[in-house]
Amino acid sequence: MREVSRPVASRPGMSARTIEELDALSADEALANLAPLFEGAPRFLARLTAQRPFETWDELFARAMAIALSMPEAEQIELIDAHPRLGAPPANVSRMSFVEQGYETDTGLAADELGRLNDAYEARFGFRYCVFVAGRPRSELVPELVARLEADKEAERRRALRDVVAIAMDRQRKFTEGSR
Repeated sequence: MREVSRPVASRPGMSARTIEELDALSADEALANLAPLFEGAPRFLARLTAQRPFETWDELFARAMAIALSMPEAEQIELIDAHPRLGAPPANVSRMSFVEQGYETDTGLAADELGRLNDAYEARFGFRYCVFVAGRPRSELVPELVARLEADKEAERRRALRDVVAIAMDRQRKFTEGSR
């Protein structure tokens, strides 16, 4: 079982609330600050941290996208698979994923179906289904996951990588807004 990360706001050592603060941190501190945004994917985070200074959040996420899309396939899959399965048991997800996936309000009615569909997706593509949930209930995501099973593998991997960055952008925005 992989280590479960905690949300940005409560992770020990989280100090950067501005891009200027992030740029000024040591490489290890910057990596620790960025890890919750990307579920701790080590090789991706090392590449991203090496790209500092960013100067703006938009620049950080533009570089994150460029890195994610240009890394070797094994590293891309590591980045995608750092995110928990959609509908994974709550104990296996980070606090941020817990909130994003709606565990606090979801009735669990889609859990069995998501488990079956996740198995089929992973068997077909070789990586987890990762999607920017954006507050949608898991029951609404079932038809989307069914449709994705017919997608082209390369296109699906690129879509998942774009969603990984979208998730990180949303997390950073929430963290920044929450620190005001």
